[in-house]
Amino acid sequence: MYFHDLKWPDVAALSRDIPVLIPTASLEQHGRHLPIGSAAMITNEIVRRVEKQMPHTILVLPLLWLGNAQSHSDFPGTLSTAPRLYVDLLSSLLENLIGQQFHRLLIFNGSSGNDPYARQAIADTKEKHRDRRDLLLLHASYDDLPVRPWDTVQSINPKTPRGHACEWQTSMLMRIAPDQVGDLKQTEAVSLKPSLGPSVQVLTMREQSEAGHIGDPRQASAVKGEVLLQAYTSEAVALLEQLLAWNNTK
Repeated sequence: MYFHDLKWPDVAALSRDIPVLIPTASLEQHGRHLPIGSAAMITNEIVRRVEKQMPHTILVLPLLWLGNAQSHSDFPGTLSTAPRLYVDLLSSLLENLIGQQFHRLLIFNGSSGNDPYARQAIADTKEKHRDRRDLLLLHASYDDLPVRPWDTVQSINPKTPRGHACEWQTSMLMRIAPDQVGDLKQTEAVSLKPSLGPSVQVLTMREQSEAGHIGDPRQASAVKGEVLLQAYTSEAVALLEQLLAWNNTK
């Protein structure tokens, strides 16, 4: 069920054991061929499919579209919040839900730039409530779910690293909103720059790609997009079923 469709007596009557799904994304450039709202569109579609399968067993909040997209800020159209502000925003949202006695909370993210700050918000909130054994705080990005779409469509190469506005994201947009996908013939393959040994290097998107995408959008198709959306939905449902079955006494 959707939080924004409920009246306050409906919220009051809900079981506090219900898992709460908090979708997050961002408004950031997705190359020359995909709309700025791509992350939100993909996340919303996965969440819509998940809710359709679990309409009475999960509570879905409206998608939080403002995220941390500073690595894309060299490109027009990107809107971003500062990192510390984003941590505080998510922490405040978690505290609101905890204050209303909800205690199974999942931040479900659709933009990789949000990941470290969502984890920090969960860590901060858990530390504040460290004695609450009934409190389950989770973060998951759909792109980290263990999908294997190549088992269904062999032309999806499992060895191809996922990038940004790449074959995978472009395929899902071709399935969700084909009229908003630009001419893929005008794109080219852009390889992810290798890291320096066993390290994490922080690069802006402009440093990695002048076009704003990483990967090869030309390999995308709506058929692949449907397979990907089904795979992500299935794994998200499986995760939420674990939230439902979670027993803090074990």
